[in-house]
Amino acid sequence: MIHPEDSYHYNVIRRAIDHIDAAEGEPLSLDTLAAQMDMSPAHFQRVFSRWVGVSPKRYQQFLTLGHAKTLLQDRFSTLQTSHSVGLSGQGRLHDLFLRWEAMSPGTYAAGGAGLTINWGWFDSPFGPALVMGTDKGICGLGFAAETGEDIAMSDLRSRWPNATFCENPTELTTWVDQAFEQRGVTPLHLIGAPFQIKVWEALLAIPTGHVTTYSQIADTIGSPRAVRAVGTAVGRNPVSWLIPCHRALRKSGALGGYHWGLPVKRALLAWESARTEDAASA
Repeated sequence: MIHPEDSYHYNVIRRAIDHIDAAEGEPLSLDTLAAQMDMSPAHFQRVFSRWVGVSPKRYQQFLTLGHAKTLLQDRFSTLQTSHSVGLSGQGRLHDLFLRWEAMSPGTYAAGGAGLTINWGWFDSPFGPALVMGTDKGICGLGFAAETGEDIAMSDLRSRWPNATFCENPTELTTWVDQAFEQRGVTPLHLIGAPFQIKVWEALLAIPTGHVTTYSQIADTIGSPRAVRAVGTAVGRNPVSWLIPCHRALRKSGALGGYHWGLPVKRALLAWESARTEDAASA
């Protein structure tokens, strides 16, 4: 079950990002970071342990601006290799505990006319999350910590302008819990243009804690010159986190864009990196 404290913990992390950036590469001690956020060192330590499982000192390394470049050096995922070992399409979907069902082109063309979409706000490890779903699965997931709730709602609703929207979080709770806890089966109900679907499937081939580049995705889907179009398709991913668009970086190691705000992208990458390393050392 997702705990309300998770959003509070994300807000602490978000504030920590600002302080770490302001330090311009100088490491901040536990006492300094805690004081800057008006928390006792012990409380600050507990927040980090509850949220990510590693010390603030260790986690700070994952939040630095240079971490993306380190990921590209140490955990770059060559997608052709991922595909050759079965980490693509349905294989990767299974690994993420997802089941993907496509909406009919007719439903897409009609803008969702005749489709009922339930929605609700949920606490998540990355701030308030807006989740939408049909009777077949989740069709939208966005984070509002940076954009604000009104913009997040307008964004996801605009993708299905003729659908009927019902505030009904109870219908989505089980799927949401499964999604963020990565257990059970979280069904997705999605549709996209063929190019978009190829890009999303490539994203699903990136293992947790690893990253790739927009150009690598373009090569993998057979459109090496379509890097800009790949970036657009990544940005149109309707279910952030579940289809891990945050794992796509620029070739230079820069983060690139993120539909729900770059601080969220950094927190997502840092959270996954910390948990991956923690699991590897266990």
